[in-house]
Amino acid sequence: MKVLCYSSFTFSYLNRARVLYQTLRRFHPDWELVALITDEPPEGFAFDPASEPFDRVVWAGDLGIPDFKGWLFKHDVVEVCTAVKGPFIHQACASGADAVIYLDPDTALLGSLDPLVEWLKTHDILLTPHLIDPNEDLAAILDNDLSASRTGIFNLGFVAIRTTGEGARFARWWNDRLLSFCYDDMPNGLFVDQRWCDHVPALFDKVKVIRDPGYNVASWNLSTRTVAVEKDGRITVNGSPLRFWHFTKLGPLGDTMTKRYAGRNFPVYEIWAWYKRQVAAATDPAIPERWWAFGTYDDGTPIQKAERVLYRQRTDLQAAYPDPYRTGQGSFREWLELEGA
Repeated sequence: MKVLCYSSFTFSYLNRARVLYQTLRRFHPDWELVALITDEPPEGFAFDPASEPFDRVVWAGDLGIPDFKGWLFKHDVVEVCTAVKGPFIHQACASGADAVIYLDPDTALLGSLDPLVEWLKTHDILLTPHLIDPNEDLAAILDNDLSASRTGIFNLGFVAIRTTGEGARFARWWNDRLLSFCYDDMPNGLFVDQRWCDHVPALFDKVKVIRDPGYNVASWNLSTRTVAVEKDGRITVNGSPLRFWHFTKLGPLGDTMTKRYAGRNFPVYEIWAWYKRQVAAATDPAIPERWWAFGTYDDGTPIQKAERVLYRQRTDLQAAYPDPYRTGQGSFREWLELEGA
């Protein structure tokens, strides 16, 4: 089976993405690895895709999204890096690959994903839920169960499909939903791509919900997963081989949540320490922290989330200002200044 694996990120996450692709190369040298980037390199950083651990780059601007600049402006960085996942996976169904796998850039493989390929021989869509065992502790219910209820039953840091049948039908549906409704807007039932996939088991056939504890291990499920290192060096989770870890919220928040639920499960801390070393080694100091080329107007002024939401909600503004990043006379920015005066 020909497998294409991709991740979606900006240059501020290139260090994490490098670690992901390095681990993918280690376990799956035959897979095609694609970097989906919604960004432009910062000044002073020489980006050479040929020296990176992926096979090729696809720029979001080349996905053929109509009115791309206006569409892009409607989203913050998390929303847009999530939204482009849909068009890419839909278009990848015609790429010649038999299967397409998505992994978030802050994940890393610690074992082979060969079982995924086997499952895709009999299933067309694979998803991992945030939780596969019920929590009993009140704090864990408040932190994890209710969080999953708000943000989505499935964690879309991973999804895998066959490029035919129900997989292709899902990819087209996901493309359509993410192009129009990939926003962090919980009051209106949206949390980027995740809440949409709550519908998948009802809308599609040949769906497998992966309940193996070795997949998509993260702070939100550590309350019910015990990590161990066996005598032969294998890492297991509740007795199953560890496949990949989702190192969400790298930094103080991730540390806090991990410590809260790992407790005295010391191998967890060793894995996190390993990951931090890998990310540090993959970090290029020429990339400013939190860099995103589309986070400012063309004069360098940061774009506020409220300005993006306003533009998103007003079709008249979209029609009047197809390039909302532009400043100066007759620009969306000028309109904002006059309206606010």
